[in-house]
Amino acid sequence: MTGANAAKTSRRKAKAGAEHKEAHTAAEKPRGERLFDRELEALPAELRWREWMLRVEAVIFAAAEPVTRETLARVVGKDCSIDLLIDDLREELAGRPYEIVAVAGGWQHRTRPAYADAIRASAAPTRGGVSALSEFESMVLMAIGYFQPITRAELSKIFGKEVSRDTIGSLRNAALIASGPRSPTPGAPYTYVTTRYFLSAFGMETLRDLPDIEALEDAGLLSRAAVQEEVVTAVVDDLEE
Repeated sequence: MTGANAAKTSRRKAKAGAEHKEAHTAAEKPRGERLFDRELEALPAELRWREWMLRVEAVIFAAAEPVTRETLARVVGKDCSIDLLIDDLREELAGRPYEIVAVAGGWQHRTRPAYADAIRASAAPTRGGVSALSEFESMVLMAIGYFQPITRAELSKIFGKEVSRDTIGSLRNAALIASGPRSPTPGAPYTYVTTRYFLSAFGMETLRDLPDIEALEDAGLLSRAAVQEEVVTAVVDDLEE
């Protein structure tokens, strides 16, 4: 009996030790890894889809910037169609003053344009607004958008006057532009490109959504031929130097 009791005691200790080790290992895992259920297999299909919709909307609502497909995939089942979820959410929000829009390679909640005047009239502080730019800064940003990657010297030749470091710094501080690849011209100066925030700030999904340059020409805001000629001339001049 003594031997049998000792064996039972030994087995209980071993089992308790294994359970303690398993609990300790689980405690070391990030909370989401242990508890978050993406698949929701215990729910009926209709309720599962509804919960996925609510999760996706919550993530987009809470995010400070457009949410990518990869990010949303972390909160829904592996076979879930995110595009269909977004379509259902958009349909559900059809009567609301805000919507889910595709911008900067992801999705974001945006107020509908019809309510812009009401928001301005309220003078309420809003999130994610574009920093106020001078007219010249706006023109420089537009040129970078269309002809990136582009150097400061090339920008200066486009406008017929120096584009100062302060102007570039202002656009960088507003997170609208960033440094691009170095130019192959002598001295290898930095070029400038627009950022993902630039797309988000102006409600564009990709740079293909930039206004047609022909429309800007018709409005007298930009001469494509003149700008292209200036850029080519700037490159040639740098190579000759």
